[in-house]
Order: sequence, then structure tokens, then C-alpha cells
Amino acid sequence: MITVDEALTRILSTFDALPAETLAVNQTLGRVLASDVIARVTQPPAAVSAMDGYAVRAEDVATVPARLQVVGHLPAGGRYDSALGCGQAVRIFTGAPLPDGADTIVIQEDTERDGESVTVKEAAAAGTYIRPAGLDFRAGDVGVSAGRVVTVRDLGLIAAMNRPWVSVHRRPRVAVLATGDEVVMPGDPIGPSQIVSSNGLALCGLVEACGGEAINLGIAADSADSLRRLSAGAAGADLLVTTGGASVGEHDLIRSVLGEEGLELDFWKIAMRPGKPLMFGNLRGTPMLGLPGNPVSSLVCGLLFVRPILDRLQGLERPAHPTETAVLAEDLGANDRRQDYLRATLEAGKDGRLLARPFPKQDSSMLATLARADALIVRAPHAPPLPAGQLVDLLRFPGSLRSI
Repeated sequence: MITVDEALTRILSTFDALPAETLAVNQTLGRVLASDVIARVTQPPAAVSAMDGYAVRAEDVATVPARLQVVGHLPAGGRYDSALGCGQAVRIFTGAPLPDGADTIVIQEDTERDGESVTVKEAAAAGTYIRPAGLDFRAGDVGVSAGRVVTVRDLGLIAAMNRPWVSVHRRPRVAVLATGDEVVMPGDPIGPSQIVSSNGLALCGLVEACGGEAINLGIAADSADSLRRLSAGAAGADLLVTTGGASVGEHDLIRSVLGEEGLELDFWKIAMRPGKPLMFGNLRGTPMLGLPGNPVSSLVCGLLFVRPILDRLQGLERPAHPTETAVLAEDLGANDRRQDYLRATLEAGKDGRLLARPFPKQDSSMLATLARADALIVRAPHAPPLPAGQLVDLLRFPGSLRSI
């Protein structure tokens, strides 16, 4: 058996970022930028008013009250073609360009209008309520850098920079194949020795949440013909993920059947719990990751290995397993030779520190505890007993893989 770190290193060394494609900006939410997005315009393009009020010369309102002649009306998008003279003011609205000669804005609350004149009751120094040209960004500035997941905020910025088209990495195509006579799809008739399949649907959901495009190949029966036929659907995918059939039983056919179909196996078995029977190889040019059949093992391995693969394919640089620390709420016994990932809930302690409370039962078939868990406590191989109150490393389940 190899370690989790070695397995991840060997897996990721197989993958590179996928080629770029050009999309309309409104189609890029959640996609990873393949190149920097550079502003084509300056924003604002000229000095503009930040408030509704009057554009004036600061020297004319240094002493108040000051009575000025209103010589123009300037809405956003408008223009005043003359230069502002001594004792003059232009009615101006937020976003409108500053008239030549004006150097400050008096807000309307500090004025009193009387026909074609206005009385300024509060002085305003030069530059007050003015947004200078280029305050936000200038043409040629890098607005959003390559390698970033496009957020809602980024969409607004990219549009403002006048970039209607954006270069992003292609979405990885991941084929997902569940196996086993004992599983059926939700809603199908359930035989006396069968259970409802959850792995395939959950892994497809993980792929989509991580920015990939899931191809659900269905469930292969425990027969060579069925496995060969359905696995052929992975042709052209960037990754094939199987679940089940990777252990050592007589009906675990992945290694034997796909081996006959050209599977070149890199490794099989990882020193981890849950997820020991995990394999990685290449099937006729398609990288293949064989996950265990137990539901918790399948999803934990998906988080630990499928997500980093998808990050690599999309050119996304972030830690594969970002851990943090918390205070252990209950005693833990000694660990064996496998790296352990314990489902746990998180809560605030009386002293404000984060508490991690492991579930008392960690059976890899128990999806309900996985759904209720907030994080996985990570325990190194041969870790000694650990009393409550000590710090532990944990890996949070991401609440959202794509942010606003």
C-alpha cells in the first residue's frame, strides 16, 4: 500500500490544464480563466461627479453663503461644452462628467435654489465628491488574473472593462461508472438482496460542483460483457471514475476485465481509511480512477482525489487538501497504519475555539453521518491515543465550490 500523499502525487503528475476556449462573458460564471483579463477602457473615462448637486469652482464657495448663477444642467451621460466661469455653477447628477473649469461638487443638500441662481451654504474644498479619471481601473490594467474562478463580482468587472469575450479552460469531461448486481437506480424495483445506488449520482454531483461535466454511464452488472460495454462510453472523456468492483472478491471485475481491455494499472490500494481499495491507471488513453464501492469511501476519495484532478485540469491552483486545526471534543484511540479520515461535526466551544466532535460510529456504509458531518478529522498513520482538548487537523467539506 502507498500513502495518500504519494498516491496524490502520482495521480496529479498525469494531468495538465486543458486547452482554452473563448466564451461570451455571460457564460463564464464558475469557469477558470485561461489568461488575464485586461481592461480595454478607463473607468471612469473622465472626472465625474460622485453626488447629485452643483459643479462649481472651489474659490467661488470658499466663503459662504455664496450666490452663483446656474448656467447648465448636466445628467449622467451628458456633457457641458463651455468652460465654467467665475461665479457660475452647473446642476450636475451622479456619474456626469465634470465641466471644464469646475474642481469641486457641492451636494444639493447644502444649497438653496432660486430660479436661475443657487445659494451655497457650505464650503467645499477642491476635489470634494469628484471621482477622478481611472479611479476604478485604466485601459491596459489586469482586472482579473488567469487561474481564477470567475465569480459574480468578476462578471461585473469584466463587463465594465468592455471585454465581451473571455478565455477560459474547457470543462473537464468525467465519465462515472457504478458497478454491481446489488445496486439499482433510485425509483427502480429493489430485489430482496439489492440496495439503491447512490455513488454514481453523488460522484456526478461532485464533478459538476467542481466545475466538470459529468457523464453518467449508469450501472454495470457483475459481468464482463456489461462492464466492457458500459466502460466504452468513457472514450473521449478526460477521466473515467468507477465505483465498486475494485476490491479482491470474485465479483470485483474492474482489474481483470478492464485489464483485458488495455487498462495499465499504476497502483492499487492506499494506506487510508475509508478508501483502501483505490486504483489508478490508464484505459486506452483515458486516465481511470477506481473508487471503493462503500458510499462513504467513494465520496471521501472523491473529495481527496477527484476534486484535485479537476482543479489541475482547469488550471486552478489551490491546495489539494487544505487543512486547519480544531480542538478535539472527545477522546480518540490509537490509529493503525492507515491514514484515517473521521467524520465529525464542528461547534463553538465555551472559550470560542472550534471544537471537532467525531461520530462514535465511522462505518463506511453510513451515508447519514457523512451528510451530517462538517469536516473530516485527519489522523496520521500510527497516531497515538489523543485525549479531548488536544488539537487535531481537519479537512472541511466545502460549503460552496464556486463563490459569489
